[in-house]
Amino acid sequence: MTRIKFAAALFAALLVCVLSTTGQAQTGKDFNETARYLAGLPAAVDSAETKAARDATWQQHASHFNAAWDKLDKQQLSKVRAWTSSNLRAGPRPLFYTFSGPDFIYANAFFPEATTYVLAGLEPTGPIPAITPRTRYNLGGLRASLNTILNISFFITSDMNSRLRDGEMRGTLPILYVFLARSGKTIHEVSLVDLDKHGVAHDVALHGQKRNEKTDPGVRIVFSSDNGPKQTLYYFSTDLSDSGVKSSGFIAFCEKLGMGDALVKSASYLLHGGNFARTRQLLLDRSQTIVQDDTGVPARFFKQEDWLLKPFGAYLGPIEVFPGMFQPQLAQVFRQGKAPKLDFGIGYRHRGHDSNLLLAIKKNTVADRN
Repeated sequence: MTRIKFAAALFAALLVCVLSTTGQAQTGKDFNETARYLAGLPAAVDSAETKAARDATWQQHASHFNAAWDKLDKQQLSKVRAWTSSNLRAGPRPLFYTFSGPDFIYANAFFPEATTYVLAGLEPTGPIPAITPRTRYNLGGLRASLNTILNISFFITSDMNSRLRDGEMRGTLPILYVFLARSGKTIHEVSLVDLDKHGVAHDVALHGQKRNEKTDPGVRIVFSSDNGPKQTLYYFSTDLSDSGVKSSGFIAFCEKLGMGDALVKSASYLLHGGNFARTRQLLLDRSQTIVQDDTGVPARFFKQEDWLLKPFGAYLGPIEVFPGMFQPQLAQVFRQGKAPKLDFGIGYRHRGHDSNLLLAIKKNTVADRN
């Protein structure tokens, strides 16, 4: 065996022995180091082994993510955080982010103090990621799956799914790992969960059960920021239509969390139809504040005696692929409210000058503040 072949074999063996852990056998440190590896960040505590695993392919991956994240933060996230600081007083409450996919970055930018993030979409959760000798070959697909949200603020589900199909790198979990790590979070626990019809989340590993792909396969991630309190992120792959939530425990799960806040953007106007009434009512009933673009809860559902509506940006109506979704009531809110400009893009009209946001605040919340 030549020296080159021997070195390659030794490196592969090193990866398998040191960095390859699977599913529930991983520890908090393993989860966090995997997230940092996928995000192109150096290990929290470097060792000879972890340094060896970061080869030229990973270095290129890290360089790409460094540039992309720097651009995203300057053009978007820092401005969202500034808008939040000036306009939003959401406290340490749960956040309900329906039709989100794995979009933790905007959930965290708008609601950094949320105690529990509940994200939900049709995208599959996938297995818990682990670094193996094959991981380096999937880094390009991981980067490609994030192109749209890094550039235009939302996911294109079909594109994301086509990029993340291989083994342990499929589904939303690799993306959640990247977003958590790049947002400066430390991951402490990760467990796959299923919801029963009563809205109780069961740890799949602890109960020794087979993953039920027909109910609400999801994940629970416990994380923290620096020395801050631990926060929890749930992602559920679930059908949010009336027929879907009728046969699942998603609504009951959210109701058990009590009052919270909500975020809706780039939601294909699904909440405008009659087939998503239960999810729409969940947001109206359980939210103290709702931040949304025009794809969220239609303006006609916000009763004047219950809600204070604050518009931001410009409401130009839906883009061409969603005809018939213009809201006269929302247009009136924007005219009467003299909506201040947004300096960041959000939703389907993502160029900034034509983006819109509506901040809906329950009036009992306003009274409590005064």
